[in-house]
Amino acid sequence: QLQASGGGLAQAGGSLRLSCAAVGRVAGINVVAWYCQVPGVQRESVASITNAGNPNYADSVKGRFTITRDNAKNTVYLQMNSLRPEDTGIYYCRAFNTRAPEYDFWGQGTLVTVSS
Repeated sequence: QLQASGGGLAQAGGSLRLSCAAVGRVAGINVVAWYCQVPGVQRESVASITNAGNPNYADSVKGRFTITRDNAKNTVYLQMNSLRPEDTGIYYCRAFNTRAPEYDFWGQGTLVTVSS
């Protein structure tokens, strides 16, 4: 139901834009978030956006990443600027309801590799 795309290889200081598209109706959610996972480490949220459009960011990406949503396209974007090698990882999008755990959907990961 969620399709993530846009990963790839970037140089440090470069940019990438990730997309998370809902295929079909994804009902009952109130937050969409992007998570990053590196081997041996639990997935960590890097950015999220509510249905009202309110964003939230991990300290490590503040000022560099921007999360936005296009409701007409049922898509959430993560604009990643000033990339650093430590941003490397598999990025997953997640759509969920903070009050109803039965509404919890994950997309497949998209790999981001940042070279120094």
